[in-house]
Amino acid sequence: MAHIFIGVGSNREREKHARAGIRALREEFRDVRISTIYRNRAIGFDGEDFYNFVVSCTTGLEVEQVVDRLRRIEDSYGRDRSKPDFSSITLDLDLLLYDDLVITHESFQLPRPDIDRYAFVLCPLAELAPDLRHPVSGRTYARLWSEFDRAGQELWPVALDPETG
Repeated sequence: MAHIFIGVGSNREREKHARAGIRALREEFRDVRISTIYRNRAIGFDGEDFYNFVVSCTTGLEVEQVVDRLRRIEDSYGRDRSKPDFSSITLDLDLLLYDDLVITHESFQLPRPDIDRYAFVLCPLAELAPDLRHPVSGRTYARLWSEFDRAGQELWPVALDPETG
């Protein structure tokens, strides 16, 4: 069984899609744990605020199968892949980590490079796995978060119970 971490985000009907994402991930994977859900401003474009969080789980699937499952879930909730990377989105599911695998594939990279770029990824990841080490830098996620420059990347916890997802 592989231990994986998935970044989840939405800024269109965000409560509905956050809950839908949680339900779908619980159906696909095992041992699901959910970080605090955070609201943050859109980055790279003018748009509604996002809900973002990280899910930790286990799977017997190979990495390419996990990526395929995540894309199918996104598509089932109206993901429009013709839009630019920085735009409004119904449901975004990004594979952040698959065990300690380091890989560059034609359609994804692990560990996902966003991990130490965005507070909305690093903060919830550090919450779920503070002592886990980044497979490239070797630094713990707690340390990466403590050293992170949060300027312009405010996060606000959301009172949305993930267990009702």
